[in-house]
Amino acid sequence: MNSSRIKIVILDGCALNPGDLGDWDALRAIGQVELYPVTPIAEIPARAADADVVITNKVALSRETLRQLPRLKYIGVPATGVNVVDLTAARELGITVANVPKYSTESVAQLTIAHILNLSFHLSKHIDSVRNGDWSRNENFCYRLTPMIELSGKTLGIVGFGEIGRATALVAQSLGMKIIVFTPSRSQSAGDLRSPCARELFGASRQEILFVDFDTLLSESDFVSLHCPLTDSNRQMLSRERIARMKPTAFVVNTARGLLIDEAALADALNENRIAGAGLDVLSQEPPLESNPLLTAKNCYISPHSAWGTIEARLRLMEQTAANLRLFLDGKPINVVN
Repeated sequence: MNSSRIKIVILDGCALNPGDLGDWDALRAIGQVELYPVTPIAEIPARAADADVVITNKVALSRETLRQLPRLKYIGVPATGVNVVDLTAARELGITVANVPKYSTESVAQLTIAHILNLSFHLSKHIDSVRNGDWSRNENFCYRLTPMIELSGKTLGIVGFGEIGRATALVAQSLGMKIIVFTPSRSQSAGDLRSPCARELFGASRQEILFVDFDTLLSESDFVSLHCPLTDSNRQMLSRERIARMKPTAFVVNTARGLLIDEAALADALNENRIAGAGLDVLSQEPPLESNPLLTAKNCYISPHSAWGTIEARLRLMEQTAANLRLFLDGKPINVVN
């Protein structure tokens, strides 16, 4: 493919760069760029009919759509998750798909810890209360709307122990938290096996990490934080039955994928005080329907899928998206997922 003549269509540029990162110079240096802030599914065939390269963050590319793009040879996904692309169809049609792993590790871990810190004090609820004048009207010098807890000595259960899970564990340990981990890639039985890599990862001075089964993690954790990709086998892994295994004082944090949780079950547990709270950055449908029960659930704090969106992380994402494409054109593809 002659790189000087290729056509690059960006289907949803506003997701990665709403304008605060400058122009798409790195991609414009590679070929002719046609940029769309957002693209409805029905308009993909018209907009990308003569594209050699498509860049998509959240605009889905199904088998039916891919069949209507005869020139397409490469799909760049400026994200780690690639469930927006039918990878099997792309492979069958000779289309290479590449993603960008690890670009947002620090940022996602940071927001995970931010949710944990918020939940420990229900901080945003108290800030809103002060803004509404409750402190000014109070007879005492201080007040508490909810129980407040100290994180030191509490147990953080991490589900999935890739880059982000490990980064989160490192910060949580600095706050004095104990770490237990469930990951399907390990075959340990519950409770009694210590990680052989814990000291290598976190240093000899750190407390060792226990790998446990999922049910043990749920029953022993003060905070359960999800850090695994969404697959057919773990959809709604935090189900009604499994939420019932958690302590009534425990919290759920999810910065991974919304469909890992049965949202109706979580909302019921929050409203019925069967768990203490939730901090979520992702939902099953985004933007959410106004009928999503978590939007009004008790002690549920939701951020708008923003963990990945720091300026630093998105700059890395733009740079690596362009680097992936350059290497593909040079015959040295990296980060290929199909």
